[in-house]
Amino acid sequence: MKKKERQKKIVDEVSINRKVSSSFLSEKLKVSEDTIRRDIKELDEQALLTKVHGGAISTIQKLYHYNEDVIYNRENKVRIALKAITLIEDGMVIIMSGGTTNLMLAKLLPNTLKATIYTYSLPIAMQLTEHPLIETIFIGGKIHRSSMVTTGIDVIQYLSNLRVDIAFIGVSALSIKQGITDEGYEVSLIKKAMINASERVVYLATFNKLDSILNYDVCSFNEIDTVVTDYELDDPMLKNYKDAGLNLV
Repeated sequence: MKKKERQKKIVDEVSINRKVSSSFLSEKLKVSEDTIRRDIKELDEQALLTKVHGGAISTIQKLYHYNEDVIYNRENKVRIALKAITLIEDGMVIIMSGGTTNLMLAKLLPNTLKATIYTYSLPIAMQLTEHPLIETIFIGGKIHRSSMVTTGIDVIQYLSNLRVDIAFIGVSALSIKQGITDEGYEVSLIKKAMINASERVVYLATFNKLDSILNYDVCSFNEIDTVVTDYELDDPMLKNYKDAGLNLV
């Protein structure tokens, strides 16, 4: 069986079953699991399915399947989410960016919380619809397939007309020298629009995002309101940031 035909069959199996294991595909297609894993990696890069531990899931199932298989550093993101929740009060109007740290925040919000939350992330919007007292407003636009967020001028224009209490923004890179940066130009513009729309901005940053710089500026170090990390506040890794005056949670 040729590679193109084999990969089509993999996509078909994932579409039908929503989730399939590498061992199942290996047996069904009569090839090694290493071959299947390489196929899955290529198909994931093409956004035709989503690679998870031990196999693959459909891109639709991805909206409902953000668990340990997909959320890397899950325990760290739980710690950040629980800290961030302490900053939220009843009646707030909130914006949330995309990313699995914000997704974990959405998942762990208390059932008693009453709030209005805007987001341009499909997975986060779907998660929030399960919350009994939160009004969820999804910001439409061009859908970025791999990250399942909307991008483009429509999102930026929508955000420019908002005035909210707090924004929770996922961090791609943070450094004292450059502040917060991102790998995507469009996403950096959206995050800037979120900052302009918000009374307070809270950045959520796992340990692996610190001391790194990417291509596009989001905000300078001196413009950062609050950063929530998975470190304890007395951790030596945060000393330079504390000495520089960063407000850490």
